[in-house]
Amino acid sequence: MFAKSSYSGTREEQYTLLIGQAHALIHDEPNRIANLANASALLGQFLENINWVGFYLVDEQLEQKELVLGPFQGMPACVRIPFGKGVCGTSAERRETILVPDVHAFPGHIACDAASQSEIVIPLVVRGELVGVLDIDSPSLNRFDEVDQRFLEQFVQKLAAAM
Repeated sequence: MFAKSSYSGTREEQYTLLIGQAHALIHDEPNRIANLANASALLGQFLENINWVGFYLVDEQLEQKELVLGPFQGMPACVRIPFGKGVCGTSAERRETILVPDVHAFPGHIACDAASQSEIVIPLVVRGELVGVLDIDSPSLNRFDEVDQRFLEQFVQKLAAAM
């Protein structure tokens, strides 16, 4: 599961360790961008078989709701995504996690990186307000499953609690 980690426990144990490390990085830091940057770096370091991980944040300066690129690890990415468009915009609009085994089968998928084959997007909700989404892409089909979803949702909840 985790390419660069020397920890060899179960996937659940690995995710628990990852969540603990995230807490240690963010619990005393009030700056949202710093915490999101460290969170994306931590996920990029530990998750194997991914080609992009990062955050899209709600741009509150616009009349129409859009997500704007935030801290990430990977190749340059799409800068703006309207709510309801692509996996990220759909997750933001619905405020629910979307796990996509094959991005080419997702209606309206936005291909920022042609190498991406599967994706998971988790909404980041702070005190009842959507502030963005965590987006993780993989160059492999069916990369993400229910275990990933459950623990990545816990990771995002831990991050939201620190904001």
